[in-house]
Amino acid sequence: MSTTTDTSVLAARFQETFGAAPDGVWQAPGRVNLIGEHTDYNEGFVLPFAIDKTAKVALRVRDDSRVRMLSTFGGHGLVEADLSDLEPGSGEGWSRYPLGVAWALKERDIDVPGFDLLLDSDVPSGAGLSSSHAIECAVISALNELTGAGLAAEDLVLATQRAENVYVGAPTGIMDQSASLRGAKGQAVFLDCRDQHVELVPFDAESSGLVLLVIDTKVSHSHADGGYASRRASCELGAEILGVKALRDVGVERLEEASGLLDETTMKRVRHVVTENDRVLQTVDVLGRQGPASIGPLLDASHVSMRDDFEISCPELDLAVDTSRANGAIGARMTGGGFGGSAIALTPVGQEQQVRDAVVRSFADAGYTAPDIFTVTPAAGARRLA
Repeated sequence: MSTTTDTSVLAARFQETFGAAPDGVWQAPGRVNLIGEHTDYNEGFVLPFAIDKTAKVALRVRDDSRVRMLSTFGGHGLVEADLSDLEPGSGEGWSRYPLGVAWALKERDIDVPGFDLLLDSDVPSGAGLSSSHAIECAVISALNELTGAGLAAEDLVLATQRAENVYVGAPTGIMDQSASLRGAKGQAVFLDCRDQHVELVPFDAESSGLVLLVIDTKVSHSHADGGYASRRASCELGAEILGVKALRDVGVERLEEASGLLDETTMKRVRHVVTENDRVLQTVDVLGRQGPASIGPLLDASHVSMRDDFEISCPELDLAVDTSRANGAIGARMTGGGFGGSAIALTPVGQEQQVRDAVVRSFADAGYTAPDIFTVTPAAGARRLA
């Protein structure tokens, strides 16, 4: 996907396509999860941040129930639908996300009119940076304003989760939407996924002489496939056997007891979630006391846990992480739902080029598709641009 940075250009193209000016242009960012993977649907803790790669939508409401949508990225023609015909599973490709949002709002008895929409995004698709939620959050921000629904951020989060879980069929938690809707420049979003309590935690890598590199392995993934769902089912089974509402309620001190109650696979899944929750809390504490330069070992431990216990990494992700660490990164881990996508590497500014070059070489030597490597910084959450 590629983005049109000039909002007026997007609005002009909308008018060219649909024959009238949009009611406005809204933007929502993708996200990087600094730490806390697969803890969200276990009612645990996560620490993502909104990034400076975004989805933008120019949107105009209609006086009927028709929806017409077009994206600026190649290979997709005009998509048409009718809100009266929406049901879970309908729509194809990227169009499922705006349609899912409209469906979820209608399910809340909000009078959603038809609309024309032009989408433009530079959040890489399938890279584990939550491109789908960026689209959903931009659309729901627009419809929330234009319908006068006045939903609070917490309700927008739950509505987009409902769209993902039921309409799209992806059993995701609330982390991605929360980062996109509630993020702030220079801040990570410390989120308690049980009650949606948010604390903004300063994360300014640059002032510590660091950059956060994202290494998009080009191995595409989808949350609507079986791997993600099976991990969630294992977590729910573990919680049931351990007699708790969710794995959030299991402390590290109970892991020894759990090992005598759970089969080997379920135990590994539970151990990841329990220790990952603990790592999130440690990371927030270390950031507050010592700053970004001290969190490297926690990032490393997170990746090992995802690789060995949750088993959601892949050879390309492991190579990106290992090569980054061997060439100067102070900490690295895969980020996102797994089975592909991206790794992050917290790297001293002076080592950035060395890490970049080494990762590109290692992928070439292994015969893998060349990765995309770029930096991200914590950015503002969803908002109206025009």
